[in-house]
Amino acid sequence: MADDSRTRRDKTFGSYAAIGDSFTEGVGDPGPDGLFVGWADRLAVLLADQLPVSGATADPVHGDFRYANLAVRGRLLDQVVEEQIPRARELAPDLVTFCAGGNDIIRPGTDPDDVAERFERAVADLTGSVGTVMLATGFDTRGVPVLRHLRGKIATFNEHTRAIADRYGCPVLDLWSLRTIQDRRAWDGDRLHLSAEGHTRVALRAGQVLGVEVPADPDQPWPPLPPRGTLEVRRDDIHWAREYLVPWIGRRLRGASSGDHVAAKRPDLLPLEH
Repeated sequence: MADDSRTRRDKTFGSYAAIGDSFTEGVGDPGPDGLFVGWADRLAVLLADQLPVSGATADPVHGDFRYANLAVRGRLLDQVVEEQIPRARELAPDLVTFCAGGNDIIRPGTDPDDVAERFERAVADLTGSVGTVMLATGFDTRGVPVLRHLRGKIATFNEHTRAIADRYGCPVLDLWSLRTIQDRRAWDGDRLHLSAEGHTRVALRAGQVLGVEVPADPDQPWPPLPPRGTLEVRRDDIHWAREYLVPWIGRRLRGASSGDHVAAKRPDLLPLEH
């Protein structure tokens, strides 16, 4: 059976490439250099910390570990397959995280069974040419107003993802079961992308899946929040609709993507100090 969200694996990784869309690029978790950080970058640090230092020129903190992040926001599954998988195969890292299909699933009229068939072909391609390939399930969207009605489609795609992982021996980052990211503090103001803390918790869970000793528990409960009144909730909803929902709908109507003219932030396998 595919690894669940708490499976530990006795393996170290000397190189890692992340492929996918905004989730893996790290949207919602801005860094000081203007680029997003995100769970994949944070996972790379956890993996690098597990790698023994070898050689006089190795970085004293991160050893010989190398990392690439090919993900670009807004990418559909077929775009990830066309643009990123060939590069991941060329890099041939020890580990690839492959998280894609979410943007397809949220589009009206898409069939999760069809998306899963295309997803499986990509997994078969990857597993034949790189080391370990970790897949991820979708989030449980029952608490996300704009995506709540898609919960059934996401659950269907999740079941396909687990079955594909079983067939190809892939570990699974189970985001559906990570209850702590259902707290609103785990999400950015757009309610579609994780906050810095949300990305951190996903990175910690990913580390657990891969058998890495992590410095904190991703399931640690959040501190209690003061109660919110109806007027405060309504004011937040109006602000969200004006600032995020309307522009998102506008891009959809124009056929535009948030990833237009955006390139991968880390297209080469480089030491983490770069």
